[in-house]
Amino acid sequence: MSVTMKLAREDIDTLEKRGKYTVSVVGCGRVGLLTACLFAEVGFKVIGVDSNQRVVNLLKKGKSPFTEPRLHAFIEKHIKNRRFTATTNARKAASASDVIIINVPTPVDKKKKPDYSHIEKTCREVGMSLRSGSLIIFQSTMGPGVTETLAKETLENASGLKAGIDFDLAYCPICATSEQILEDITTRTRVVGAINQQSLNVACLILDTITKEEIVKVKDIKTAEAAKLFEKAYQDVNVALANEFAYFCEKAGIDFVEARNAINPRPHHCLQVPGIADVHALEDSYLLVEEAEAMNVKLRMLTLARKINDETLNHTLHLVRDALRSCQKTLRRAKISIFGVSSRPNMKEPRDSSTKKLVSTLKKRGASVQVYDPFFSHKQLLKMGYSAKATLTKTVEGADCIIIAVGHDRFRRLNLRRIKIFVKKPAAIVDMGYVIDPAKAEKEGFVYRGLGRGIWTK
Repeated sequence: MSVTMKLAREDIDTLEKRGKYTVSVVGCGRVGLLTACLFAEVGFKVIGVDSNQRVVNLLKKGKSPFTEPRLHAFIEKHIKNRRFTATTNARKAASASDVIIINVPTPVDKKKKPDYSHIEKTCREVGMSLRSGSLIIFQSTMGPGVTETLAKETLENASGLKAGIDFDLAYCPICATSEQILEDITTRTRVVGAINQQSLNVACLILDTITKEEIVKVKDIKTAEAAKLFEKAYQDVNVALANEFAYFCEKAGIDFVEARNAINPRPHHCLQVPGIADVHALEDSYLLVEEAEAMNVKLRMLTLARKINDETLNHTLHLVRDALRSCQKTLRRAKISIFGVSSRPNMKEPRDSSTKKLVSTLKKRGASVQVYDPFFSHKQLLKMGYSAKATLTKTVEGADCIIIAVGHDRFRRLNLRRIKIFVKKPAAIVDMGYVIDPAKAEKEGFVYRGLGRGIWTK
């Protein structure tokens, strides 16, 4: 039996005292793994749980599955000092844990419906070995009400225990941007909701050990779930607005980048960057739409924003066709090189990448496609199902069009003068990542198209 439910601040106010407690983090994606490392850093014994055997094998060797130096340093350090271990066995981890943090994904299926099967399976596995007196904190994104229905009921049925009586239950979402996940976890305000006051108090005590910023307590779990989704929906609507402006700028002969830079320094203005790279990261909006529809509520603006953002991929296709037409070429039988397979700039994160769908769409229209991403090896790209060459030079050899799908900073340093030697002239560049200067591209002889950059001349 765990004593977590009776935890007081003085019980965990030093590294030595925290070492008496074990925290399991189920789901070692980037956010989950950083969460695990932060708990190890402040003294807790930590078990990282993931269903992917490859991820667990890397962690056991002190290696990170993600290209982030700080994360690698954390893992290596705490594997050596034995504060951190990894396993695929969620039941075994639960049986040894005082605190269990669940951070598994909630994907959206082809019908735009949330798939909670990962949550349900995890709750069943954890529940089978859940200790009385433990604390469970969900960080997974879920629709309002899902934690206290599907998740709680699955835990209770599997364990025979009752939430709020035999174990504590809380929800604390993480809203992290791709470039600064570690900073967001530790320095952004955290919202916490719980099944009762006792669960709320204990969850806040535990989370306060890794959080430098304020913890905002809300009255229930449903409010915390909604807070996370409202923030994501706000981003979704703003991206949709930016995409609409970008389409207008292309027709009006305006450079969206210049217009955006002109207004963003002003107070209360922050126009988002349009694009396709992180659209799937905003699909959390569908979780909110699903719950609203179940209550016969229509979220009209959010539904429209989702439609606009989903259509950005088709707009990319339009730009490619238009660029090739200016080269007096057609999309069918065109050789296309795509730069970037990550879902986010400057990160090795293939999950939820729109590049996979872009490649599939282009191939269906008769194009031949090769991909390149400096964050992935040639072998890794092939294993992910892409057609790829070993080097950038080989990737662009004979290409009719280059698509910048993800705005990695490394692509800003592309040597267009050298690249034009290998492409099949005249060739096009379609920049969806805002890394290529239109004037420089045209000066080197390329036909340029860019999302919202309506200043091309060819």
